[in-house]
Amino acid sequence: MALPQLIPSPSSSSLSRKLFLNPNHPLNPNSGFSSLSSSGIPLPSLARNRHHRRRKANSLLRCSASSFSEKHHTGSPKSDDVVELPLFPLPLVLFPGAILPLQIFEFRYRMMMHTLLQTDLRFGVIYSDATTGTADVGCVGEVVKHERLVDDRFFLICKGQERFRVTNLVQTKPYLVAEVTWLEDRPSGDGDEDLESLANEVETYMKDVIRLSNRLNGKPEKETQDLRRNLFPTPFSFFVGSTFEGAPREQQALLELEDTAARLKREKETLRNTLNYLTAASAVKDVFPSS
Repeated sequence: MALPQLIPSPSSSSLSRKLFLNPNHPLNPNSGFSSLSSSGIPLPSLARNRHHRRRKANSLLRCSASSFSEKHHTGSPKSDDVVELPLFPLPLVLFPGAILPLQIFEFRYRMMMHTLLQTDLRFGVIYSDATTGTADVGCVGEVVKHERLVDDRFFLICKGQERFRVTNLVQTKPYLVAEVTWLEDRPSGDGDEDLESLANEVETYMKDVIRLSNRLNGKPEKETQDLRRNLFPTPFSFFVGSTFEGAPREQQALLELEDTAARLKREKETLRNTLNYLTAASAVKDVFPSS
């Protein structure tokens, strides 16, 4: 589904990358990626996947609100727990509940995978780019499916779990290992905040953006699917953030927020700005159909 460029809120106006909304795709590859398969599966700078593997994975990697369960893990860790976690810096942002396919070929990360396969299959995905460096906040990726290839590469399907903050780097070679603490959304400062109403407003804006985008692209204006699928506001806010493709710094800012209401409000503002832009563009198209 081709969807429009989103207009970031003033709080994110410094973003240099275009922002796209795609509720059917987990995460968009950025300049650090070497390949994007024809099925829309992002493959990090880890090697090109064979076409038959891409087709095989396609049916597994459809990302929608149904992927974002209310509990992303069992035995939720406490926010003051400190644990050691292997880190995988990538030019993308993983959200709790989102699906991330990876192909591992670099030697140090193959070593990491051999270790993970003998332990709990969890590692930290953390955003990194040449401009801003490596972020302090990331998301645990849990390997839910893996395939070891004949040349010792690995094809993985991971799911985002809890968020974490790096507190201390304890190992840099052969791969990063850090002490981390867990992040959880705190109750909103406004005790009367109606999160359900706010989440419903965000869903309405998303549907309107999709509808107008389809119209501008000459596609049928069919009724948009249920985007929330009974998700509570917090996991829904993560789902919305995961659809903001092409602007990982904005996604990182959303990931770092520890207030569901603040995250939903920021997403609502971005979607509202985008809707205003699309409405104006649609009006221009009605007056000048050939434009």
